[in-house]
Order: sequence, then structure tokens, then C-alpha cells
Amino acid sequence: MNHQIIDRETTLPTEILAALRENLHEQRLFRREQLQQLSAAATTRTAATRVRQSSSRAEVHVKLTASARMVLADVEAALERMDHGGYGSCHLCRATIARERLMIVPQARYCARCQQVREAGR
Repeated sequence: MNHQIIDRETTLPTEILAALRENLHEQRLFRREQLQQLSAAATTRTAATRVRQSSSRAEVHVKLTASARMVLADVEAALERMDHGGYGSCHLCRATIARERLMIVPQARYCARCQQVREAGR
């Protein structure tokens, strides 16, 4: 089986890594398009429309934009880790992130255990 070394301790089969990279590229494209659409929608509204717009709707727009930016940053960081080493290694404990987790969340920075600890601490 052909493997590509990601860092000193982590290896993923080349075909898995290629699939993960393709998934990340697709996510990046989707998030960039989403941010363009959200930005265009915000700039085409007139001042009168903004006044009439409900605060809850405006809040949803702000949260969608923030979420899309956050995911885009995570995706781009994962692509950087792929290019420069460290992909597939937990940022906290340095353990290998399970392949199954990466297949579901290819931009994951943390193993499942450390992610749970981080979320419990919020």
C-alpha cells in the first residue's frame, strides 16, 4: 500500500490523503462562495430595508457569516498542515487523530478525546 508521511509519527495512505485534500478543497470553495453570497446580500440591501429587517434575521446573517469564516479558516489551516507537516496529529496531546474522524471532519485539529475536553471546558 502506498503511504505518504504527514509528520514524524503519522502516515495515511496516499489515496486517503488525496480524498481528504479533495474534500477540503471542495469545502474551501463552498465556504468562499457562501461568504460572497452573504456579502452580496448584505451590500445590496438599502438603508430602509435594513431598518425594516428584524434583528433576529440580522443576527442569523451575522452568525452565518462568522461560522462560514471560521470553517474556512479551519479548512485552510488543515490544507497548510497537509502541505507543511502536522496533519492528522492532535494539537493538544500530539496523538494521531483517528482516520475515521478525519474522514468525517477533515479539518479536525484535535483527537476525539481532546475535542470533548475542549467542548466540556466551554
